[in-house]
Amino acid sequence: MKIELWSDYACPFCYIGEKRLEKALAEIDGGDKVEIEFKSFELDPYASREVVSSTVDRFAAKYHLSKEEAAERIEAISRMGRSEGIDFRYVSTRYTNTFDSLRLTKYAQEKGKTGIITKLFDAYFTRNLKLSDHDVLTQIAGECGLDKDEVTAVLSGDRYADEVRADEQEAMEHGIHGVPYFLINGKYTASGAQPTAMLKKAIEKILAEETSAATSLDGMVCGADGCHIVQ
Repeated sequence: MKIELWSDYACPFCYIGEKRLEKALAEIDGGDKVEIEFKSFELDPYASREVVSSTVDRFAAKYHLSKEEAAERIEAISRMGRSEGIDFRYVSTRYTNTFDSLRLTKYAQEKGKTGIITKLFDAYFTRNLKLSDHDVLTQIAGECGLDKDEVTAVLSGDRYADEVRADEQEAMEHGIHGVPYFLINGKYTASGAQPTAMLKKAIEKILAEETSAATSLDGMVCGADGCHIVQ
């Protein structure tokens, strides 16, 4: 089985969804044999490389909320993250462009260092680091066993830019407008941060090749217009 997962490091539901997928696979017989391919989806391709506003101010402006209302919404999402065992510090995230972190992920996957995905989510949501900062990215890559000189060469140029753009083009072709988005075996889909139990059930059905397997699921997503909880 292969699961393609479109995601962005600035998306809280993507981190939650990735954690839930990890838990679901750990509970499934043969889950360790499932191939996971992380695919790129920039929520804001035009985001600055520098931090220009706080998370509260950004939420308040984007959703037309008071700062108090924005803080409450951010805390609600943080509670979801903490319920999954994540030290979720969404309110103090440093929002910047994620393109280089996505390029780095492509390089890391090519080298078999998929652990960098969780490391980068942790860097953003727990350690509150800037994912546009090449020094930060190089340090994280080194922690994952990647050669820092090679990483510097990747980040200083435009390597893997085409691969990131190809993922985003593929997302458009699939009609993907929000993340996380799961494509299982090229035909079954799940949109949003699905509950662990629901992901487990769907994956088990597909693994068993049952014709009754659900072809689509909807959950909490982040898109160009923001992050939403699907009722």
